[in-house]
Amino acid sequence: MAPPAKPITSPVSDAWYPTLAVFMLAIGLVLTASFFIYEATSSKRNRSLAKELTTGGVASVFLGFGTLFLLLSAGVYV
Repeated sequence: MAPPAKPITSPVSDAWYPTLAVFMLAIGLVLTASFFIYEATSSKRNRSLAKELTTGGVASVFLGFGTLFLLLSAGVYV
């Protein structure tokens, strides 16, 4: 007979969801703002595709996980 299965638990405590949401969304918004400032202030000759992709990608990851933790803290379990 198979041993009883353990329930699936989150690696992050439920109490940390709101804090993680606020910090990750704040970091994502700051990175997004820096991306827009970089695009608006640099000329087309001085732009770097690597910097644009890196800044946009990191901002996207922080905003995505921040949104996930915001939904989890509101009780919408996705």
